[in-house]
Amino acid sequence: MEKANSPSLQLEQLATQPVPVTDHKDVFSYKENLIGALLAIFGHLMISIALNLQKYSHIRLVSCKETKAYFRTKTWWCGLFLLCLGELEVFSAYAFAPLSLIVPLGAVSVIASAIVGVIFIREKWKPKDFLRRYVLSFVGCALAIVGTYLLITFGPNNHEVMTGENIRKHLVSWPFLLYMLVEIILFCLLLYFYKEKKVDYIVVILLLVALLGSMTVVTVKAVAGMIVVSIRGNMQLGYPIFYIMAVCMVATTAFQAEFLIQASQLYDVSQIASVGYILSTVIGITAGATFYLDFIAEDVLHICMFCLGCLIAFLGVFLITKNKRKCVFFEPYISMDAMPSMQNLHDNGTAVQPELKPSFSYGALENNDSISEIYTPATLTVVQEEHASCRIMSHSKSE
Repeated sequence: MEKANSPSLQLEQLATQPVPVTDHKDVFSYKENLIGALLAIFGHLMISIALNLQKYSHIRLVSCKETKAYFRTKTWWCGLFLLCLGELEVFSAYAFAPLSLIVPLGAVSVIASAIVGVIFIREKWKPKDFLRRYVLSFVGCALAIVGTYLLITFGPNNHEVMTGENIRKHLVSWPFLLYMLVEIILFCLLLYFYKEKKVDYIVVILLLVALLGSMTVVTVKAVAGMIVVSIRGNMQLGYPIFYIMAVCMVATTAFQAEFLIQASQLYDVSQIASVGYILSTVIGITAGATFYLDFIAEDVLHICMFCLGCLIAFLGVFLITKNKRKCVFFEPYISMDAMPSMQNLHDNGTAVQPELKPSFSYGALENNDSISEIYTPATLTVVQEEHASCRIMSHSKSE
């Protein structure tokens, strides 16, 4: 017994036991995931603050007659600086973390816009109105934060050195070629229905944006990754694939902006934000999983939790944007019922002109579907016009 419990024997047993070894590669990859996620989060925060600063500058100068007076304001230039810094941070995030992890983090910009927008508006409200108007926004922000946490925790952990040779192999791989074939066919069909058949539903326009956006994020990750690898000492800027990806990145971004401008002319900004975020995230994750094989080494549990985080973030963004009020456009016409005399006539029951709808303002030019039918100018044939002019001339002569 004494020999079995001797210190020398215990040291021998301890030396022969297997020591758990930590995989430093996994630790480093999770560290890169965290760096990329933090860069994306802070980048989206800065972009939201920058856009609200520039909007605040434009609102303050709305009565100024000079069109470009905002160039002389510090607020606008501060917003532009923060905007460039935020875009640079989001661009750098793609070099560290997988594409499928960075794309859904766009929900952070929606959360930040909902909070920062209220701060810049500085509205006065009663507690009852505050709960009625902003309870959905608070619930949406909470859900989006929970979804973002799940995305970062269970996001893909597949890392690959972005060399020109690796990107070239991915570009000619069968999964990506099949994905590109399906995307090109779908894009051409949507573009045909949108341009030729005038099918301008919001889903159609934003699907075009999302399909272009999937190519944008693929090229952004390739360009950012090759730049980071070059900074670390392995020069990659001599590969032609770098410049091909850079040109595709700029071209797809420009076409996205064009389609977004067209969508903003037809639909509300809140609708574009929610539907565009959902479609862009789904198609962007699909592109990342196809081109970079983000989920190739992930287990089923992590993939399911990642999808759950996406769904929760989608619901949060939808609730945030659903609560936004629609913009009321400025109408330069004066309603006749705004005049004291017209109000007296209206109170006495004397109608100035017939009311087409309960919400119709007397004397104001408003959108009304039935106005064009009622007030369509009468058209006469050539013979009737000649007879009418003869009658008028004869009547004037007789007078």
